[in-house]
Parts: sequence; C-alpha cells; structure tokens
Amino acid sequence: MIMSTISPPRIGTLPALVTTFLSATFILSLWSCGKEQGPDPQLTAYVDTVAAVDAHAHPLAWVASGQPADTDFDALPLDGLPPFDLPVGLRPDNASFRSAQKALYHLETTDTGSVYAAALDSARSAVMAQHGAGFPSWALDRAHIRLMLANRIAMGPGLPPQRFAWIPFADALMYPLDTSAEAERTPDTQALYPLEARLLARYLGELGLSRIPATLDAYERDVVGPTLKKQKEAGAAGIKFEAAYLRSLDFAPADPRAAAAIYARYASGGTPTHEEYTTLENHLFRVIARDAGALGLTAQIHVTEGFGSYYSERGSSPLLLESAFDDPELRGTNFVITHGGWPRVRETLTLLGKPNVYADISMMDLLAEPRALVEALRLWLGEWPEKVLFGTDAFDGGAAEGWEQVAWVASRDARRALAVALDGMVRDGEITPARAREIARMVLRENALKAYHLTLP
Repeated sequence: MIMSTISPPRIGTLPALVTTFLSATFILSLWSCGKEQGPDPQLTAYVDTVAAVDAHAHPLAWVASGQPADTDFDALPLDGLPPFDLPVGLRPDNASFRSAQKALYHLETTDTGSVYAAALDSARSAVMAQHGAGFPSWALDRAHIRLMLANRIAMGPGLPPQRFAWIPFADALMYPLDTSAEAERTPDTQALYPLEARLLARYLGELGLSRIPATLDAYERDVVGPTLKKQKEAGAAGIKFEAAYLRSLDFAPADPRAAAAIYARYASGGTPTHEEYTTLENHLFRVIARDAGALGLTAQIHVTEGFGSYYSERGSSPLLLESAFDDPELRGTNFVITHGGWPRVRETLTLLGKPNVYADISMMDLLAEPRALVEALRLWLGEWPEKVLFGTDAFDGGAAEGWEQVAWVASRDARRALAVALDGMVRDGEITPARAREIARMVLRENALKAYHLTLP
C-alpha cells in the first residue's frame, strides 16, 4: 500500500497549516458529544505546532526522469491480488484527497474526470521536478512531520536519514523452506508467498549465500542474525511483520527440537505440510523478534482489518499476540501494534499494559470515521497515554492518491481527532490543559522516540 511552490514551514514553529488542518467547521462536526462549542482553539493550535514523528509509512524514493520506478516501498504490495474493494477513506475520489491536492499543488479547478486528472498530473510533476531528490522531505514539511519511519525493503535516493528512519521487513526470514503448498490456500496468498521467497533470496544474496544452510541452528546463526545485524548497521530502527496477510497472528510457542527436525527434513527439497510450516514459523517468529530486540530493533506487527478478498479477519485479532508479548525471552523487544488493531481497539487497550507493547494510529486516521477515532484515542489515552503513537501509513496510489497526499490527509485528520479527544478530557476534568499539551507531544513525537530508541538531531 500504495503543483506550485510555497516556502516550507520552519520545524517547530506555528505553521500556516493550522488554518488548513484545523478548520472550525470540521472540529465542530467532530465535537458531537453534547457540547455546544468546539475544542479550545489554543489547544488545537498547539497540537498543530508539534513537528511529528510518523511511526509508520511507505514513502517512495526519488526517481530521476526516465529511470525505473521505485519497487522497494513494500515487501507485499497488494496490486498483484485479485480485485477487491477499498473502504471509503482510501478511495482516490474521497474529498480529502482533493483537499490535499489543493493544499500541496494549489489546484483550485472544479473540473472532474480527465481534465482534472491532467491538471493534477501536470501540477504534481512540476513540483516533483522542481524539488528533485528533495521532494520527499518537502512532502514531510507540508504535513509537518519531522521524521518518518519508512517501511521499505531498502532505502533509496531522496530519503535522507535525518528525515527518514528505515524499517525493513522480516517475514521472509520465517519462510526458508518451499512455500508452494502454503501459497495455494487462497487466491491472495498465491500472489504473496512468491514475493517472500524473492525477498529471502535477496537477503541470502546480500550475505553471499546461494542457498539456505542445512540445519536450523546454522540458518539462525548464519542468516537470521547476520541479516538483522546488517540492517541495524545500515540504520534500521526496527523491523516489520506483515504476517497477517499470510497467516494467523497466533504465534504459539513451538518446540525448538520439532522445528529443527522439520527444517532438516525439507532444507534440501520437498514441501512441508501446513502444520509443519506453522510450527517452524512460530519458532522463527520468536527467534527473529528476540534477536531484533537484542540489537535494539523494535518490531512492528500489522494488525487491522485487511485488504484483499481473502484476508483473515479472525486471524488478525490483537489478542492472538498475547502469548508472544508474554514470552520472557521477548521482553527485551519493543512491539508496536501498527494500525492500532483497528477496529478491535478495546482488544488493543488490554495489551498496552504489557511493558514492551505500543500501538500506533496509522491507517486509523484514514479508515476510521472521525468520531470513532476520537473515541479510540480517549479510550487509550485515558489509561496508557505513554503507549500511543502517531502514524500515517502513507502509501502511494498514483497521482490521484500519492503518498505525500496520504501523509497530508492522515496528519491533518489525526491532529484534529487528537485535539478533540484531549479537549474532551480537559472538559471532563480528567487532565489539566498543561497535561493535554504534554500528551499531545507524547503522541505526536515523544512516544515514538522512546518506542524506537531514537533521538532527533
């Protein structure tokens, strides 16, 4: 998941985006809990001054004219799946994307169809050409994002470490054996498992290996550990699991001896049964998460309602992860429930009490109806304000839904909802105005820095 110029706002100052992000009309529409007035204007303005850390996104690298398109933005791009419908918030014709296009590219036209598409493509191309490799950082400035955690196979041009922190993908390391039988489970998995096999081959090649080792111990020692170490040395702040697209998130404890026997049986050929592969995956998930934590890498886990006609909703329940979160060997690893487990936000709440578990609101600020996002934020912030992270899940859907537009919309809507939620807590006597501003900083920036062991220059 996938213009004219203005001077970028100075990081940390009150930008002109306040009036654009926090329109009074929208705030009043959010404030629908029996109050006769919108949230405190000073609080809403303050929320917008915070230069955010975006805990989860898929930005595109800059590609010079005539060069091949960027293909490293996701390990499991969904464009190869059989056609499926998108929720309203993610459709390119959503009015929010027109707002982003007006703010970013100053498109005032009321045209539709091919006329508008041509105007948008021209304006967007002009801005990209003007900024060149600086376009991704320009896009962050427009959304008032100081640092974006980039979920990518590899980083690329235009994504400097001062503005983009790398989060590579770890699922491929769970699939060292033939996955052809696993792929046949659904039409969706038929498209996705070969992508993991391709990524594992890439990881092996980067280590100078042409095939997997003969034993599981050697695989963990010579492939899993060195891959994570290599990623850490290249600047990675964490790793990402997209496993819910492939299987249930119930990574139950597995007998290491059974896993080793399964690996040895098929390392040189043959296809494991589903039950055998599940045992091996469960074991390797915990090995990968443990080794990542030892390196200071935080583990993101995709947890939300799914995309694709065969995605398992039951298999993506946040509570399925509890046995992994409770594993004493994994308490040294920070976990982030990306997308907040939406719509199962109450399940997520019950897990935030674990000392190493966080949740971000990426995709929630695109999918959720505004009132529902406010309610989720109040639910979490009332108990665990230090565990909630801002995120956009900015993905690229083409000129009409570019990743920079997704980032702008998600940042605007997340700040709106956060302002309303915090103001409601102040009005209900739960927190003081000073505490509301402190929580705003925590959600938008400080919690992510803690969860991912980061410091800003």
